[in-house]
Amino acid sequence: MPENRRRIAVCPGSFDPVTFGHLDIISRASRIFDKVIVLASTNLDKHPSFTLTERLLMIEKVTAQYDNVVVDILETELLADYVRRVGADVIVKGLRAVTDFEYEFQLALGNRKLCPEAETVFLTTSAENMYLSSSIVKQIAVLGGDISSFVPAEILPAIESRLRRKPVPSEVDPETKARLLQQVQQFAKTIGKDENHERI
Repeated sequence: MPENRRRIAVCPGSFDPVTFGHLDIISRASRIFDKVIVLASTNLDKHPSFTLTERLLMIEKVTAQYDNVVVDILETELLADYVRRVGADVIVKGLRAVTDFEYEFQLALGNRKLCPEAETVFLTTSAENMYLSSSIVKQIAVLGGDISSFVPAEILPAIESRLRRKPVPSEVDPETKARLLQQVQQFAKTIGKDENHERI
């Protein structure tokens, strides 16, 4: 490879939402490669809380300090085709644990078959982020927990606004509560269980 050729890396993920764990990988990749494309991708196995455009906007907000980082969206295209189209040399993935490796290794083999000109590089996450995932962040936020140590402050209000659970049935008006109780009792009958208490 010519010495003056820029090394381009693609860092794909669902980023739903982006966390400090993601930023750790992005930051380190930006020091290794000339250009890093953070790619908000569709994951058919997940039900996202944020649209691809919303995720792109969040990532752009928290990576603005990196001159060599750009953000893009992958919706219907194969990752291998995207990597080839933008002329990338490397696919960067973060690893937290052995379970991550098994899944990511399969993907890497598939991408290698589809796009042999690009290598997959794994970056192990920092120790403080070993447990951190978007799924955990969402679960904590939905139940009203503090996620300020998991996601950047610039996007914290938007994430909390989207994920905070609506008032529980016990906090709703009596008419709605009565309707919900009736639904529970009807459901109990269909499964052959007597359900008379009001724990909705």
